[in-house]
Amino acid sequence: MVGTMASIMSSTIVNVAIPSMSHYFNLGQERAQWVSSGFMVAMTVSMLTTPWLLSRYGYRRVYAGCMLLLMAGGALGGFAGEYWIVLLARVAEGLAAGVTQPIPAIIILRAFEPHEQGRASGLFGMGVVLAPALGPSIGGVLVDLFGWRSIFFMVVPMCVASLWLAFLFVPNTAPGGAAAQRGGRLDWRGLVIGGVGTLCLLNGLVELHNGGPAGSVLLGVALGCVIAFIAWERRVKRMGGEPLLDLALFESRSFAMGSIVAFIYGTALFGSTYLLPVYMQLGLKMSASHVGTILLPAGLVLAVTIAVVGRLADRHAPHVLVTTGLALLAASFALMFTVHLGTSLMLLVALAILGRIGLGFILPSLNLGSLRSIDRNQIAQGSSAINFARMLGGATGVSVCGIFLEWRIAAHGDALSVAETSVARLAAFNESFWMLAVLCALAMAAAWRLRERAEATPADKPE
Repeated sequence: MVGTMASIMSSTIVNVAIPSMSHYFNLGQERAQWVSSGFMVAMTVSMLTTPWLLSRYGYRRVYAGCMLLLMAGGALGGFAGEYWIVLLARVAEGLAAGVTQPIPAIIILRAFEPHEQGRASGLFGMGVVLAPALGPSIGGVLVDLFGWRSIFFMVVPMCVASLWLAFLFVPNTAPGGAAAQRGGRLDWRGLVIGGVGTLCLLNGLVELHNGGPAGSVLLGVALGCVIAFIAWERRVKRMGGEPLLDLALFESRSFAMGSIVAFIYGTALFGSTYLLPVYMQLGLKMSASHVGTILLPAGLVLAVTIAVVGRLADRHAPHVLVTTGLALLAASFALMFTVHLGTSLMLLVALAILGRIGLGFILPSLNLGSLRSIDRNQIAQGSSAINFARMLGGATGVSVCGIFLEWRIAAHGDALSVAETSVARLAAFNESFWMLAVLCALAMAAAWRLRERAEATPADKPE
Protein backbone atom coordinates (compact mmCIF):
# COMPACT_ATOMS: atom_id res chain seq x y z
CA MET A 1 0.00 0.00 0.00
CA VAL A 2 2.81 2.41 0.84
CA GLY A 3 4.54 1.75 -2.48
CA THR A 4 1.33 2.12 -4.45
CA MET A 5 0.57 5.37 -2.61
CA ALA A 6 4.03 6.63 -3.62
CA SER A 7 3.41 5.77 -7.29
CA ILE A 8 -0.07 7.35 -7.32
CA MET A 9 1.21 10.44 -5.50
CA SER A 10 3.92 10.88 -8.13
CA SER A 11 1.28 10.74 -10.88
CA THR A 12 -1.11 13.34 -9.42
CA ILE A 13 1.08 15.74 -7.47
CA VAL A 14 3.05 16.98 -10.49
CA ASN A 15 -0.02 18.66 -12.03
CA VAL A 16 0.13 21.56 -9.56
CA ALA A 17 3.75 22.25 -10.55
CA ILE A 18 3.22 22.39 -14.33
CA PRO A 19 2.68 26.21 -14.42
CA SER A 20 5.91 26.84 -12.45
CA MET A 21 7.78 24.30 -14.56
CA SER A 22 6.48 25.88 -17.78
CA HIS A 23 7.77 29.27 -16.65
CA TYR A 24 11.16 27.88 -15.57
CA PHE A 25 11.80 26.01 -18.85
CA ASN A 26 9.89 28.54 -21.02
CA LEU A 27 7.49 25.88 -22.34
CA GLY A 28 4.21 26.10 -24.21
CA GLN A 29 1.14 24.28 -22.87
CA GLU A 30 1.47 21.32 -25.27
CA ARG A 31 5.12 20.59 -24.35
CA ALA A 32 4.44 21.08 -20.64
CA GLN A 33 1.51 18.64 -20.78
CA TRP A 34 3.89 15.83 -21.74
CA VAL A 35 5.10 15.85 -18.13
CA SER A 36 1.73 14.23 -17.31
CA SER A 37 1.14 12.41 -20.61
CA GLY A 38 4.60 10.78 -20.66
CA PHE A 39 3.99 9.34 -17.21
CA MET A 40 0.54 8.01 -18.16
CA VAL A 41 1.70 6.35 -21.40
CA ALA A 42 4.67 4.69 -19.67
CA MET A 43 2.49 3.50 -16.78
CA THR A 44 -0.26 2.11 -18.99
CA VAL A 45 2.09 0.09 -21.21
CA SER A 46 4.39 -1.23 -18.46
CA MET A 47 1.42 -2.81 -16.61
CA LEU A 48 1.38 -5.62 -19.15
CA THR A 49 4.96 -6.65 -18.22
CA THR A 50 4.14 -7.32 -14.53
CA PRO A 51 3.30 -11.08 -14.92
CA TRP A 52 6.53 -11.81 -16.80
CA LEU A 53 8.66 -9.82 -14.35
CA LEU A 54 7.08 -11.56 -11.33
CA SER A 55 7.57 -15.04 -12.79
CA ARG A 56 11.18 -14.29 -13.73
CA TYR A 57 12.39 -12.35 -10.68
CA GLY A 58 9.80 -12.93 -7.92
CA TYR A 59 7.71 -10.51 -5.89
CA ARG A 60 10.41 -8.91 -3.74
CA ARG A 61 12.97 -8.20 -6.47
CA VAL A 62 10.37 -6.72 -8.80
CA TYR A 63 8.79 -4.59 -6.09
CA ALA A 64 12.12 -3.36 -4.72
CA GLY A 65 13.35 -2.65 -8.26
CA CYS A 66 10.25 -0.58 -8.97
CA MET A 67 10.67 1.43 -5.76
CA LEU A 68 14.33 2.10 -6.60
CA LEU A 69 13.35 3.23 -10.11
CA LEU A 70 10.58 5.44 -8.73
CA MET A 71 12.99 6.96 -6.21
CA ALA A 72 15.63 7.51 -8.89
CA GLY A 73 13.04 9.21 -11.11
CA GLY A 74 12.08 11.52 -8.26
CA ALA A 75 15.70 12.46 -7.52
CA LEU A 76 16.53 12.92 -11.23
CA GLY A 77 13.50 15.16 -11.78
CA GLY A 78 14.30 17.22 -8.70
CA PHE A 79 17.89 17.93 -9.81
CA ALA A 80 17.06 18.31 -13.54
CA GLY A 81 18.46 21.36 -15.31
CA GLU A 82 16.95 20.54 -18.72
CA TYR A 83 13.37 19.78 -19.72
CA TRP A 84 14.26 16.50 -21.46
CA ILE A 85 15.72 15.23 -18.17
CA VAL A 86 12.40 16.01 -16.44
CA LEU A 87 10.60 14.02 -19.16
CA LEU A 88 13.03 11.11 -18.72
CA ALA A 89 12.40 11.17 -14.96
CA ARG A 90 8.63 11.14 -15.48
CA VAL A 91 8.85 8.19 -17.88
CA ALA A 92 10.98 6.29 -15.34
CA GLU A 93 8.41 7.02 -12.62
CA GLY A 94 5.60 5.91 -14.96
CA LEU A 95 7.32 2.61 -15.78
CA ALA A 96 7.76 1.86 -12.07
CA ALA A 97 4.18 2.85 -11.22
CA GLY A 98 2.74 0.69 -14.00
CA VAL A 99 4.54 -2.47 -12.90
CA THR A 100 3.67 -1.83 -9.24
CA GLN A 101 -0.08 -1.27 -9.50
CA PRO A 102 -1.26 -4.80 -10.46
CA ILE A 103 0.80 -6.44 -7.67
CA PRO A 104 -1.47 -5.68 -4.66
CA ALA A 105 -4.51 -7.43 -6.19
CA ILE A 106 -2.36 -10.50 -6.92
CA ILE A 107 -1.07 -10.63 -3.34
CA ILE A 108 -4.52 -10.03 -1.79
CA LEU A 109 -6.02 -12.96 -3.70
CA ARG A 110 -3.13 -15.23 -2.69
CA ALA A 111 -2.30 -14.15 0.86
CA PHE A 112 -5.82 -13.91 2.32
CA GLU A 113 -8.64 -16.38 2.83
CA PRO A 114 -11.70 -15.76 0.59
CA HIS A 115 -13.68 -14.38 3.54
CA GLU A 116 -10.84 -11.89 4.27
CA GLN A 117 -10.16 -10.65 0.75
CA GLY A 118 -12.84 -7.97 0.75
CA ARG A 119 -11.65 -6.45 4.03
CA ALA A 120 -8.05 -6.50 2.80
CA SER A 121 -9.08 -4.79 -0.46
CA GLY A 122 -11.03 -2.19 1.53
CA LEU A 123 -8.12 -1.33 3.83
CA PHE A 124 -5.74 -1.20 0.87
CA GLY A 125 -8.13 1.01 -1.13
CA MET A 126 -8.72 3.37 1.78
CA GLY A 127 -5.00 4.11 1.99
CA VAL A 128 -4.54 4.42 -1.76
CA VAL A 129 -7.38 6.89 -2.42
CA LEU A 130 -5.96 9.27 0.19
CA ALA A 131 -2.92 9.77 -2.07
CA PRO A 132 -4.76 11.53 -4.95
CA ALA A 133 -7.05 13.28 -2.47
CA LEU A 134 -4.21 14.83 -0.46
CA GLY A 135 -1.47 14.92 -3.12
CA PRO A 136 -2.47 18.12 -4.96
CA SER A 137 -3.03 20.00 -1.68
CA ILE A 138 0.38 18.99 -0.29
CA GLY A 139 1.97 19.66 -3.68
CA GLY A 140 0.52 23.17 -3.82
CA VAL A 141 2.03 24.03 -0.42
CA LEU A 142 5.43 22.57 -1.40
CA VAL A 143 5.50 24.47 -4.70
CA ASP A 144 4.65 27.76 -2.95
CA LEU A 145 7.29 27.24 -0.24
CA PHE A 146 10.14 25.45 -2.01
CA GLY A 147 9.45 25.58 -5.77
CA TRP A 148 8.51 22.92 -8.33
CA ARG A 149 11.56 20.70 -7.64
CA SER A 150 10.21 19.82 -4.19
CA ILE A 151 7.32 17.75 -5.61
CA PHE A 152 9.81 15.33 -7.19
CA PHE A 153 11.72 14.87 -3.93
CA MET A 154 8.54 14.21 -1.96
CA VAL A 155 8.27 10.64 -3.29
CA VAL A 156 11.75 9.68 -1.99
CA PRO A 157 10.91 9.11 1.73
CA MET A 158 7.82 7.04 0.78
CA CYS A 159 9.98 4.86 -1.48
CA VAL A 160 12.54 4.37 1.30
CA ALA A 161 9.75 3.28 3.68
CA SER A 162 8.28 0.87 1.11
CA LEU A 163 11.72 -0.65 0.41
CA TRP A 164 12.22 -1.34 4.12
CA LEU A 165 8.73 -2.88 4.40
CA ALA A 166 9.25 -4.92 1.22
CA PHE A 167 12.37 -6.59 2.60
CA LEU A 168 10.48 -7.35 5.83
CA PHE A 169 7.21 -8.71 4.41
CA VAL A 170 7.18 -9.27 0.62
CA PRO A 171 8.04 -12.89 -0.33
CA ASN A 172 10.84 -13.87 -2.68
CA THR A 173 8.67 -16.33 -4.58
CA ALA A 174 6.95 -15.86 -7.91
CA PRO A 175 3.13 -16.12 -8.25
CA GLY A 176 2.03 -19.62 -7.30
CA GLY A 177 4.58 -19.90 -4.50
CA ALA A 178 7.23 -21.35 -6.83
CA ALA A 179 10.77 -20.12 -7.21
CA ALA A 180 11.33 -17.49 -9.88
CA GLN A 181 12.06 -19.02 -13.29
CA ARG A 182 14.73 -17.46 -15.51
CA GLY A 183 13.81 -19.34 -18.68
CA GLY A 184 10.81 -17.41 -19.96
CA ARG A 185 11.27 -14.70 -22.59
CA LEU A 186 9.38 -11.42 -22.63
CA ASP A 187 7.02 -10.94 -25.57
CA TRP A 188 8.83 -7.86 -26.86
CA ARG A 189 6.93 -7.67 -30.14
CA GLY A 190 3.61 -7.72 -28.34
CA LEU A 191 4.88 -5.01 -25.97
CA VAL A 192 6.02 -2.80 -28.87
CA ILE A 193 2.72 -3.24 -30.74
CA GLY A 194 0.75 -2.49 -27.55
CA GLY A 195 2.94 0.52 -26.74
CA VAL A 196 2.63 2.02 -30.22
CA GLY A 197 -1.14 1.45 -30.20
CA THR A 198 -1.55 3.10 -26.79
CA LEU A 199 0.61 6.06 -27.79
CA CYS A 200 -1.34 6.53 -31.05
CA LEU A 201 -4.69 6.26 -29.23
CA LEU A 202 -3.85 8.86 -26.59
CA ASN A 203 -2.21 11.27 -29.04
CA GLY A 204 -4.97 10.70 -31.60
CA LEU A 205 -7.61 11.72 -29.07
CA VAL A 206 -5.59 14.85 -28.16
CA GLU A 207 -5.26 15.77 -31.86
CA LEU A 208 -8.98 15.11 -32.35
CA HIS A 209 -9.62 17.38 -29.37
CA ASN A 210 -7.47 20.09 -30.98
CA GLY A 211 -9.26 19.67 -34.30
CA GLY A 212 -6.19 18.53 -36.21
CA PRO A 213 -6.47 16.12 -39.19
CA ALA A 214 -3.72 13.97 -37.71
CA GLY A 215 -6.19 12.70 -35.10
CA SER A 216 -8.05 10.42 -37.50
CA VAL A 217 -4.78 8.99 -38.88
CA LEU A 218 -3.43 8.23 -35.39
CA LEU A 219 -6.70 6.59 -34.32
CA GLY A 220 -6.61 4.48 -37.49
CA VAL A 221 -3.07 3.34 -36.63
CA ALA A 222 -4.23 2.57 -33.08
CA LEU A 223 -7.04 0.37 -34.44
CA GLY A 224 -4.56 -1.41 -36.69
CA CYS A 225 -2.31 -2.04 -33.68
CA VAL A 226 -5.22 -3.56 -31.75
CA ILE A 227 -5.87 -6.02 -34.59
CA ALA A 228 -2.15 -6.78 -34.96
CA PHE A 229 -1.76 -7.26 -31.18
CA ILE A 230 -4.61 -9.78 -31.02
CA ALA A 231 -3.26 -11.69 -34.02
CA TRP A 232 0.28 -11.74 -32.61
CA GLU A 233 -0.77 -12.86 -29.11
CA ARG A 234 -2.78 -15.72 -30.62
CA ARG A 235 0.24 -16.74 -32.69
CA VAL A 236 2.57 -16.71 -29.66
CA LYS A 237 0.13 -18.89 -27.69
CA ARG A 238 -0.31 -21.27 -30.64
CA MET A 239 3.49 -21.65 -30.97
CA GLY A 240 3.78 -22.59 -27.29
CA GLY A 241 5.28 -19.28 -26.12
CA GLU A 242 4.22 -16.97 -23.29
CA PRO A 243 2.05 -14.16 -24.66
CA LEU A 244 2.14 -10.72 -23.06
CA LEU A 245 -1.64 -11.00 -22.62
CA ASP A 246 -3.23 -14.44 -22.61
CA LEU A 247 -6.48 -13.96 -24.56
CA ALA A 248 -7.83 -17.15 -22.96
CA LEU A 249 -8.59 -14.95 -19.92
CA PHE A 250 -11.56 -13.51 -21.77
CA GLU A 251 -13.16 -16.94 -22.03
CA SER A 252 -14.20 -16.35 -18.41
CA ARG A 253 -17.45 -14.39 -18.51
CA SER A 254 -16.76 -12.69 -15.18
CA PHE A 255 -13.32 -11.54 -16.31
CA ALA A 256 -14.53 -10.31 -19.70
CA MET A 257 -17.37 -8.34 -18.10
CA GLY A 258 -14.98 -7.04 -15.43
CA SER A 259 -12.65 -5.71 -18.13
CA ILE A 260 -15.53 -3.82 -19.74
CA VAL A 261 -16.57 -2.39 -16.38
CA ALA A 262 -12.94 -1.43 -15.59
CA PHE A 263 -12.60 0.45 -18.89
CA ILE A 264 -15.89 2.35 -18.50
CA TYR A 265 -15.22 2.93 -14.81
CA GLY A 266 -11.83 4.45 -15.70
CA THR A 267 -13.48 6.63 -18.34
CA ALA A 268 -16.10 7.92 -15.89
CA LEU A 269 -13.66 8.40 -13.01
CA PHE A 270 -10.92 10.27 -14.87
CA GLY A 271 -13.41 12.05 -17.13
CA SER A 272 -15.39 13.38 -14.17
CA THR A 273 -12.17 14.32 -12.34
CA TYR A 274 -11.39 16.53 -15.35
CA LEU A 275 -14.96 17.74 -15.92
CA LEU A 276 -16.03 18.69 -12.39
CA PRO A 277 -13.35 21.35 -11.68
CA VAL A 278 -13.80 22.84 -15.17
CA TYR A 279 -17.58 22.94 -14.66
CA MET A 280 -17.31 24.64 -11.28
CA GLN A 281 -14.82 27.25 -12.44
CA LEU A 282 -15.95 28.01 -16.01
CA GLY A 283 -19.63 27.10 -15.67
CA LEU A 284 -20.52 28.19 -12.14
CA LYS A 285 -17.76 30.87 -11.87
CA MET A 286 -16.35 29.50 -8.62
CA SER A 287 -12.83 30.15 -7.38
CA ALA A 288 -10.22 27.38 -7.19
CA SER A 289 -10.46 27.43 -3.40
CA HIS A 290 -14.21 26.77 -3.55
CA VAL A 291 -13.58 23.83 -5.88
CA GLY A 292 -11.11 22.35 -3.38
CA THR A 293 -13.60 22.91 -0.54
CA ILE A 294 -16.27 20.94 -2.42
CA LEU A 295 -14.08 18.03 -3.54
CA LEU A 296 -12.05 17.44 -0.36
CA PRO A 297 -14.97 16.14 1.80
CA ALA A 298 -15.95 13.81 -1.04
CA GLY A 299 -12.41 12.39 -1.11
CA LEU A 300 -12.49 11.71 2.63
CA VAL A 301 -15.94 10.07 2.36
CA LEU A 302 -14.56 7.88 -0.42
CA ALA A 303 -11.77 6.60 1.84
CA VAL A 304 -14.25 5.70 4.61
CA THR A 305 -16.71 4.10 2.16
CA ILE A 306 -14.04 1.81 0.72
CA ALA A 307 -13.14 0.52 4.17
CA VAL A 308 -16.81 -0.20 4.99
CA VAL A 309 -17.61 -1.79 1.62
CA GLY A 310 -14.49 -3.94 1.89
CA ARG A 311 -16.14 -5.73 4.81
CA LEU A 312 -19.41 -6.03 2.86
CA ALA A 313 -17.50 -7.64 -0.03
CA ASP A 314 -16.68 -10.60 2.23
CA ARG A 315 -20.40 -11.29 2.76
CA HIS A 316 -22.12 -10.07 -0.41
CA ALA A 317 -21.64 -10.92 -4.08
CA PRO A 318 -19.25 -8.52 -5.88
CA HIS A 319 -21.63 -8.04 -8.81
CA VAL A 320 -24.28 -6.57 -6.47
CA LEU A 321 -21.82 -4.11 -4.93
CA VAL A 322 -20.31 -3.04 -8.28
CA THR A 323 -23.76 -2.55 -9.83
CA THR A 324 -24.89 -0.52 -6.79
CA GLY A 325 -21.79 1.67 -7.06
CA LEU A 326 -22.32 2.30 -10.77
CA ALA A 327 -25.97 3.21 -10.10
CA LEU A 328 -24.95 5.77 -7.45
CA LEU A 329 -22.24 7.16 -9.75
CA ALA A 330 -24.72 7.45 -12.64
CA ALA A 331 -27.22 9.19 -10.34
CA SER A 332 -24.61 11.74 -9.22
CA PHE A 333 -23.93 12.63 -12.87
CA ALA A 334 -27.59 12.67 -13.92
CA LEU A 335 -28.59 14.94 -10.99
CA MET A 336 -26.14 17.63 -12.08
CA PHE A 337 -28.97 19.15 -14.15
CA THR A 338 -30.47 20.42 -10.84
CA VAL A 339 -27.45 22.72 -10.37
CA HIS A 340 -27.65 26.33 -11.56
CA LEU A 341 -25.82 29.61 -10.88
CA GLY A 342 -27.69 30.24 -7.64
CA THR A 343 -27.23 26.71 -6.26
CA SER A 344 -26.05 26.30 -2.68
CA LEU A 345 -22.60 24.82 -2.17
CA MET A 346 -24.18 22.11 -0.03
CA LEU A 347 -25.97 20.59 -3.04
CA LEU A 348 -22.70 20.38 -4.96
CA VAL A 349 -20.99 18.82 -1.95
CA ALA A 350 -23.84 16.30 -1.64
CA LEU A 351 -23.65 15.32 -5.33
CA ALA A 352 -19.86 14.98 -5.18
CA ILE A 353 -20.19 12.79 -2.07
CA LEU A 354 -22.89 10.65 -3.75
CA GLY A 355 -20.57 9.97 -6.68
CA ARG A 356 -17.64 9.13 -4.41
CA ILE A 357 -19.79 6.73 -2.37
CA GLY A 358 -20.54 5.01 -5.68
CA LEU A 359 -16.81 4.75 -6.41
CA GLY A 360 -16.30 3.33 -2.93
CA PHE A 361 -18.68 0.48 -3.74
CA ILE A 362 -16.86 -0.29 -6.99
CA LEU A 363 -13.19 -0.16 -6.01
CA PRO A 364 -12.87 -3.10 -3.53
CA SER A 365 -15.35 -5.30 -5.38
CA LEU A 366 -14.33 -5.06 -9.05
CA ASN A 367 -11.01 -6.94 -8.78
CA LEU A 368 -12.56 -9.65 -6.60
CA GLY A 369 -15.49 -10.16 -8.98
CA SER A 370 -13.24 -10.24 -12.04
CA LEU A 371 -10.35 -12.37 -10.80
CA ARG A 372 -11.92 -14.99 -8.51
CA SER A 373 -13.31 -16.99 -11.42
CA ILE A 374 -10.05 -17.40 -13.36
CA ASP A 375 -7.40 -20.05 -12.87
CA ARG A 376 -4.84 -19.37 -10.14
CA ASN A 377 -1.89 -19.33 -12.55
CA GLN A 378 -3.65 -16.60 -14.55
CA ILE A 379 -4.21 -14.19 -11.64
CA ALA A 380 -1.06 -12.15 -12.36
CA GLN A 381 -2.01 -11.68 -16.01
CA GLY A 382 -5.62 -11.00 -15.06
CA SER A 383 -4.71 -8.28 -12.56
CA SER A 384 -2.42 -6.60 -15.10
CA ALA A 385 -5.12 -6.72 -17.78
CA ILE A 386 -7.81 -5.25 -15.48
CA ASN A 387 -5.50 -2.41 -14.41
CA PHE A 388 -4.50 -1.81 -18.04
CA ALA A 389 -8.17 -1.56 -19.05
CA ARG A 390 -8.89 0.89 -16.22
CA MET A 391 -5.94 3.16 -17.03
CA LEU A 392 -6.65 3.05 -20.77
CA GLY A 393 -10.26 3.99 -20.03
CA GLY A 394 -9.06 6.81 -17.80
CA ALA A 395 -6.72 8.25 -20.40
CA THR A 396 -9.48 7.98 -23.00
CA GLY A 397 -12.08 9.52 -20.69
CA VAL A 398 -10.29 12.85 -20.25
CA SER A 399 -10.05 13.39 -24.01
CA VAL A 400 -13.57 12.12 -24.72
CA CYS A 401 -15.05 14.48 -22.11
CA GLY A 402 -13.09 17.39 -23.53
CA ILE A 403 -14.18 16.65 -27.10
CA PHE A 404 -17.83 16.11 -26.15
CA LEU A 405 -17.93 19.27 -24.02
CA GLU A 406 -16.50 21.50 -26.75
CA TRP A 407 -18.93 19.99 -29.28
CA ARG A 408 -21.95 20.67 -27.08
CA ILE A 409 -20.79 24.19 -26.14
CA ALA A 410 -20.34 25.03 -29.82
CA ALA A 411 -23.75 23.51 -30.58
CA HIS A 412 -25.27 25.85 -27.98
CA GLY A 413 -23.51 28.86 -29.52
CA ASP A 414 -21.02 29.44 -26.72
CA ALA A 415 -17.24 29.05 -26.25
CA LEU A 416 -15.05 28.48 -23.20
CA SER A 417 -12.87 31.42 -24.30
CA VAL A 418 -15.79 33.72 -23.44
CA ALA A 419 -15.36 34.96 -19.88
CA GLU A 420 -19.02 35.06 -18.87
CA THR A 421 -21.03 31.92 -18.30
CA SER A 422 -24.58 31.38 -19.57
CA VAL A 423 -27.57 29.06 -19.41
CA ALA A 424 -26.41 27.56 -22.71
CA ARG A 425 -23.00 26.75 -21.24
CA LEU A 426 -24.57 25.05 -18.24
CA ALA A 427 -26.76 23.02 -20.61
CA ALA A 428 -23.64 21.85 -22.48
CA PHE A 429 -22.01 20.77 -19.23
CA ASN A 430 -25.20 18.96 -18.16
CA GLU A 431 -25.22 17.03 -21.44
CA SER A 432 -21.60 16.01 -20.81
CA PHE A 433 -22.54 14.70 -17.36
CA TRP A 434 -25.49 12.86 -18.90
CA MET A 435 -23.05 11.17 -21.31
CA LEU A 436 -21.08 9.87 -18.30
CA ALA A 437 -24.33 8.74 -16.67
CA VAL A 438 -25.23 6.74 -19.80
CA LEU A 439 -21.77 5.13 -19.83
CA CYS A 440 -22.24 4.09 -16.17
CA ALA A 441 -25.66 2.64 -17.03
CA LEU A 442 -24.07 0.59 -19.82
CA ALA A 443 -21.41 -0.62 -17.40
CA MET A 444 -24.18 -1.77 -15.02
CA ALA A 445 -25.31 -4.33 -17.61
CA ALA A 446 -21.78 -5.76 -17.73
CA ALA A 447 -21.36 -5.54 -13.93
CA TRP A 448 -24.45 -7.67 -13.30
CA ARG A 449 -22.82 -10.45 -15.33
CA LEU A 450 -19.86 -10.48 -12.93
CA ARG A 451 -21.77 -12.98 -10.79
CA GLU A 452 -19.89 -16.22 -10.42
CA ARG A 453 -21.13 -19.39 -11.99
CA ALA A 454 -22.09 -22.31 -9.78
CA GLU A 455 -18.97 -24.27 -10.71
CA ALA A 456 -15.49 -23.89 -9.28
CA THR A 457 -13.80 -20.62 -8.57
CA PRO A 458 -10.15 -21.73 -8.59
CA ALA A 459 -8.74 -18.46 -7.23
CA ASP A 460 -10.74 -18.79 -4.00
CA LYS A 461 -8.37 -21.23 -2.32
CA PRO A 462 -5.58 -19.44 -0.44
CA GLU A 463 -1.98 -20.38 -0.91
